[in-house]
Amino acid sequence: MSEVNWAISYRADPRAVQLADRHYNRQSIGSPQFVPPGRCLVLLTPQADAVWVTSWPFSEYVKHEWAGAWVCSLFRNEGAFLSSELITQALAATRWQWEPPPLGCVTFVNRSLTRPKKHPGYCYRMAGWEEVGETKGGMTALQILPDQMPEPEPWLGAPYTLELEG
Repeated sequence: MSEVNWAISYRADPRAVQLADRHYNRQSIGSPQFVPPGRCLVLLTPQADAVWVTSWPFSEYVKHEWAGAWVCSLFRNEGAFLSSELITQALAATRWQWEPPPLGCVTFVNRSLTRPKKHPGYCYRMAGWEEVGETKGGMTALQILPDQMPEPEPWLGAPYTLELEG
């Protein structure tokens, strides 16, 4: 994997709000928060031209069949970095933060709101994700399991844990 291009951010970062507002799944354009309730990891490139959100909703509040999985609830890339590489790096950073759940990570692609292509979620597929079905609302579900994920890697500026020999 190449050098990590993500820095830690937060659910109401004004720079990320601008990107979120241009994503097709944005429900409240202009709202200062763009992340679902619950546990999350928000990543933003230093140039603020790409944003990633890993949400980790509590299973009891999930209505899809991948309850317990991490969810990529937002990914938007308006920069020059290859999207599949940014996705891989974001997963590695998420693994730096948390141990992956058995169901790994899922995302949902609305084919009717994205550019038409043979394989919805192409950049995810290039990052190793596989199509695993559809939601009740007809969105394509893509998933990557823990054994297919990249090794944990810190985001830019992440605190390192040093283990000293005794």
